[in-house]
Amino acid sequence: MPRAITDLTWPVTTERLSIRPAEQRDAAPTYAFRSLPEVARWLTNHPQDPAAWEDGYAERQTDTLIVEKDGVVIGDLYLSIQDPWSQAEVREQAARTLVEIGYVFDPAYAGQGFATEAVREELRICFEDLGVRRVIAQCFADNDASWRLMERLGMRREQHTKQDSLHRDGQWLDGMMYALLRDEWLSAR
Repeated sequence: MPRAITDLTWPVTTERLSIRPAEQRDAAPTYAFRSLPEVARWLTNHPQDPAAWEDGYAERQTDTLIVEKDGVVIGDLYLSIQDPWSQAEVREQAARTLVEIGYVFDPAYAGQGFATEAVREELRICFEDLGVRRVIAQCFADNDASWRLMERLGMRREQHTKQDSLHRDGQWLDGMMYALLRDEWLSAR
């Protein structure tokens, strides 16, 4: 059975970044970039009240990893271990073999490869440290930077939905879903 995030040793480091589970102290720095209109445009919630964000952060930090550059929070990663659909007789065998990932970065650090570096490490954690068999990620189809990142990391577009998501601006937007299997990850390394 795949391991749990709490079983891992943190922080995990890359060439330029440090990644660790979120803590309450990360509420203010994540609010700073998540509340920006150009970032919040793509998020499920647009945080607009720093006190409310801080009060609710304990709930959000469960599936959140923090990305730091030289001790400064520059982004966060979503990592949710899930059970994929399965028939009842094999449900236990399928348990905790799927991870949904996501990512949000401070635009001040855009264009420097930090998101690619961090999400590549997140995929490595999923497949090599946690031992899951499949990782998925979703975005609005109009979020070119997000789906291009998924493609750059070798993820495969498995779904392009038409007007399936109601955006806060009142428009129905298309969606994308990408995936990668552990075997594909390992063979590409």
